[in-house]
Amino acid sequence: MSGKLAILACAGALPVAIARANPDAMVITLEGIPSELEGQSHRHRLEKIGTLFAAMKDAGIGRMVFAGSLVRPALDPSAFDAEMAAIAPRLMAALQMGDDGLLRTVIAIFEEQGFSVVGAHQVLPALTADPGLHAGTAPDEATQADIARATEILRGLAPLDLGQACVVAGGQCLGIETVQGTDALLKFVAATPPEFRRDHPGVLVKAAKAGQDLRIDMPTIGPRTIDAVAVAGLAGLVIEAGKVMILDRDTTLQAARDKGIFLVATEL
Repeated sequence: MSGKLAILACAGALPVAIARANPDAMVITLEGIPSELEGQSHRHRLEKIGTLFAAMKDAGIGRMVFAGSLVRPALDPSAFDAEMAAIAPRLMAALQMGDDGLLRTVIAIFEEQGFSVVGAHQVLPALTADPGLHAGTAPDEATQADIARATEILRGLAPLDLGQACVVAGGQCLGIETVQGTDALLKFVAATPPEFRRDHPGVLVKAAKAGQDLRIDMPTIGPRTIDAVAVAGLAGLVIEAGKVMILDRDTTLQAARDKGIFLVATEL
């Protein structure tokens, strides 16, 4: 993969970290999509995607990375340029296929323009974790059984394009991640009556879905995740090694240590 890097920067800390590590990259933000890098970016309207393609080609872009939380923007069809009008039917069809289908279509559109789409973990390898215990005390036998049960549930849900995270306590599934995200899952678990835990604190397992394209949609945890795990009263969390990003890594791991929560990365 060669050529200058472009960062399509959406919300959150990830685009900032990638831009800091790649100071020569072209930073792109889109109108209607918040980004901490708006003031340091080339700003474009998604309706005028042809202009975006042209600007990237003029800048010598060969690779691009999508970074940050993307909320689907409201589009104005009356403002579409010729390129956007041509690809709009594909995007509308992809919207019916779930997030994975939509993201694969977006990748294909950019790659058809000659840009190689890479993952955030490929331009910033320290984002993911190698297998091992990264914070806290290794889970006991009962918790290991809960980890195995949560992993089994996630594998069963993967073909449905559903669920990157699951909470299990005493063999009982207390919740799965849906479109609302991991934070919403953990709030739900925190509000679950204690008797459903079967005298076990429980564990959060977060992993990529089978076949998930990690270049544009990789599961993520950060300091806020640790806080939510603690509030939910869980013993710790397990992430899939190499396939889940840890944002603000040092702060996240220190927060886990401070709260007495384990964080394990493993090949699931």
